[in-house]
Amino acid sequence: MLQPSTLKFLKALKKNNTKEWFDKNRKAYEAAKEDFASLVNAVIAQFGKKDTTIATLTSKDCLFRINRDVRFSKNKAPYKDNMGASIVHGGKKSPLAGYYFHFEPGGKSFVGGGKYMVDAPILKKIRQEIDYSWNEFSKILTNKKFAAYYGDLEKGEGMSLSREPKGYEKENPAIDYIKLKSWVATAAITDADLMSKDLVKKITIAFETLQPLIVFLNRALSE
Repeated sequence: MLQPSTLKFLKALKKNNTKEWFDKNRKAYEAAKEDFASLVNAVIAQFGKKDTTIATLTSKDCLFRINRDVRFSKNKAPYKDNMGASIVHGGKKSPLAGYYFHFEPGGKSFVGGGKYMVDAPILKKIRQEIDYSWNEFSKILTNKKFAAYYGDLEKGEGMSLSREPKGYEKENPAIDYIKLKSWVATAAITDADLMSKDLVKKITIAFETLQPLIVFLNRALSE
C-alpha cells in the first residue's frame, strides 16, 4: 500500500507546480519517493518469483525522475504530478517490452505494459511475428483472464495506422493488430486500491496476466 501522505503530496504538487513550492516541500517529496520506491521493490520481490528476468532489479532501475523535460513542450511546469516505474529486464532504458505502473491520484493510476511507440525496425519485427504466429497471439488476447482484466490492447487515437502497412492485406485476420504502432494493455487502479493492503498483490496479478504478451513481444525482438 501507499501512504495517504504520498497521495496528498502529488495532489498538492499538481496545484503548486513551481520550483519554489517544491523546494519548500522537498522533505515531503523525499518521503513520497521513498514510499513509492518501497512499493516497487515489494512488487519486484513478489513478481520476480514468476518472471525471473526482472528478479534482480531494484526500484532505482525502474523509477523515472519527477523533473519534466520542458525544452520542447508548451507546458513549462517543472515537475510531473505522477510517479512511474518501468519494470523491464535491463531497467527502464531497456529496448525490451516490459511492465509499467503509473501512480497518479485522482483516478488516473493504471497498471499494464507492453511495447510503446517503437521505431521502424522493431515495428517490422513485431508485425511479422504477429502475422506468422497469429493463432498464438490471438489466444493470448482472448485468454479469459487477460480479456477479463485488460479487455484488449490499447487502440485509441494515435495508437494505430489508418490503413494496413505495406506488404499486408486488409483480409489478414491479424490486420487490426498489425496496424498498431504500440502493443500495450492497461487496467485502471483506483485511489482506494492505492491505499489498500492488497496493492502489491493486485499489481502482481496484473503483471502475471500480462506476462504471456511480454514473452511474445520479446521473442519477436530477439529474432
